Amino acid sequence: MIIDVSNLVKRYNDFLAIDHMSLQIKDGEIFGLLGPNGAGKTTLTKTLLGLCKYDSGSIKLFGSELIESEKKIKERIGLVPQDIAIYDELTAIENVQLFGKLYGLSGSQLKAGVKEALEFTGLYKLKDKSPSQFSGGMKRRLNIACAIVHKPDLLIMDEPTVGIDPQSRNYILESVNKLNKQGCTIIYISHYMEEVAAICSQIAIVDKGRIIAQGTKEELAKLIEGDQVLLITVQSVDFSTIEKLEKVPMVKDITLNHNQIRIISSDSVINQVMNLLISNDVQINKIVTNSPSLEDVFLTLTGRALREESN
Repeated sequence: MIIDVSNLVKRYNDFLAIDHMSLQIKDGEIFGLLGPNGAGKTTLTKTLLGLCKYDSGSIKLFGSELIESEKKIKERIGLVPQDIAIYDELTAIENVQLFGKLYGLSGSQLKAGVKEALEFTGLYKLKDKSPSQFSGGMKRRLNIACAIVHKPDLLIMDEPTVGIDPQSRNYILESVNKLNKQGCTIIYISHYMEEVAAICSQIAIVDKGRIIAQGTKEELAKLIEGDQVLLITVQSVDFSTIEKLEKVPMVKDITLNHNQIRIISSDSVINQVMNLLISNDVQINKIVTNSPSLEDVFLTLTGRALREESN
């Protein structure tokens, strides 16, 4: 196990941020962490990095207790934070050199690591330019270069594709797979369900400081196997009608996104739903039934959308 977290508890005064959480991550995995805002993902990351003291439980990384071998453990970890951690006052190569030195690299080892990290992220030809001249996607790639300059055994990536164009997103996802094939274990935290489903070998859904489900995307989908997903596009609908739909027997979850109603039910409710909408003068434009997806599992287990409007 690269990571072995056992019965971890972290409180902020009266708020229980991590609630007796246990988690194991194997060497060579791309491990996806999904959870709504406030679920405990950031606190977990901080505790794994030794940036946040925990109240009880234990954390082992690379087979050693974090509190006993913190410095050696940190040298083997890279972090790609959600907030871009680069300096516009420095060139691209100077940024990567800085982080390489912080990780203890020097001399020929530093020079080789910097060049390899910039080449890997496709930025070597732009090494002498300031990040202020870069697009959002290029800044994200430079952020990754700074995190992998020392060739970490474990890379934690927190929302690495937020606010970038599709081409840059695809580049980063391809890079994650390449790093993994080179032997790097990766924890991938994202609000983009499709990214986690595409690249992660194991996925954990976190809510209220606990891991409420874990497995492959296929294993997670089986948690609501037999459920039905109903997507109804309407002209318009008010929340009083949504409240009535929530009371329909067998309905497990309802979300409204603009003019689309998404219903997850444990049995077919299409006739009851249609009759209710028609009786409430709701014009139906389109109805589609689907098998449950990873997003449907998340909605059913947490009762919340992964990406809220504020994100």
